Amino acid sequence: MSAAGFVLAINLFIAGLFATAFGIVAAYYRGAIGARWLALAYATGILNGVFEFILPYQVDARPVSVSIFAAFLFALALSNVGIARHYGIRPPWLILALIVVASLAINVAILDMPRDSFIRAILYQAPYAVLQLVGAALILSRKSNRALDMALVGLMVLVALNFLSKPFIALLIGSGGSPQGYLGSNYAAISQSTAAVLLISNGLLILLIIVRDMMADMTARSETDTLSGLLNRRGFEDRAEKARLLAVRAGAPAVMIVADLDHFKAINDSFGHAAGDRAIAAFGRVLKESFDLRAVIGRLGGEEFAVLLPGGDLGVARGAAEAARRLLRELPVEERGMERQITSSFGIAAMEAGESLADLLRRADTALYEAKSRGRDRVCVAPVMAIGISRDGPEQQARA
Repeated sequence: MSAAGFVLAINLFIAGLFATAFGIVAAYYRGAIGARWLALAYATGILNGVFEFILPYQVDARPVSVSIFAAFLFALALSNVGIARHYGIRPPWLILALIVVASLAINVAILDMPRDSFIRAILYQAPYAVLQLVGAALILSRKSNRALDMALVGLMVLVALNFLSKPFIALLIGSGGSPQGYLGSNYAAISQSTAAVLLISNGLLILLIIVRDMMADMTARSETDTLSGLLNRRGFEDRAEKARLLAVRAGAPAVMIVADLDHFKAINDSFGHAAGDRAIAAFGRVLKESFDLRAVIGRLGGEEFAVLLPGGDLGVARGAAEAARRLLRELPVEERGMERQITSSFGIAAMEAGESLADLLRRADTALYEAKSRGRDRVCVAPVMAIGISRDGPEQQARA
């Protein structure tokens, strides 16, 4: 076996490993839709190597030569579909179809051109380079600047340049006197060796990205309360503690808001637990609409919710809490799912020097208890020694 044949056998083995790896990921995690297409892409790439091995034994090399080109072309196109699916982009089916059809037509047209023709070599390699650049463009369209994503873009551009460099290498050292003699040429040894390096790099990088995003999604699912769509208690405490520490290091303020639904047990008793679930879901939506993107919002359990507002002061926090309270009161019947009006109470505490997250939650909860004891459907603020501020908003003061 020639050196090129030996490297080609290694490439076949590597392609098989990646096809299996992506297949396992797709089977284990059904959300990894892109992995299914990538497994199919690598499996199709195996056909390219198989055809390369049988080419030297063909009397008429043209059918197998076209099969070699088509197998790799389809593998790259399928890889782009997998990348698009993973990044949540609609695959550019029309563009890919046009590239594949045009490339196959060109490949058939250049079959009888001399093998040492530079134009023939460019027309043969250019479709591969174009498909790599399409894949890079798909990733860039997501406007992600994460390191692994940018590394994959760079690698795909490098692979495209590698394809475009092959005609120059073939021009310098030759690519074999005939298609059947390709595997015995020095050009084949160089081509297959670079392909091995790039195949491993590309497969590992895409696999790392899929596993990274899969783990992030699994973590998000484990920290999300499915009923309200907010963070669950575990997720809230973890995110809120990180936000609190960042605020402390930056010398910025932070405010804790604790809220719950008024007379929630009566809602369940009168309208059923399904109505109670709808009320919780509605309150979750209201909280997300009322607080900005900095806020860490979670459902602590039952009808109790919490919001940490890093960088915000008491005025901002109370204004957002009042807006959420009014918005929930004014929800139309079709959104709240019952004839009864839903109200909520809020307790607010501004973070003080040296205060832990648990202490901050405790003070906000005390303010919430005061709101409950004073008639519910109101916002109360825990006393702050450094700032003289009334405990109730203007609306509640007027009502009191």
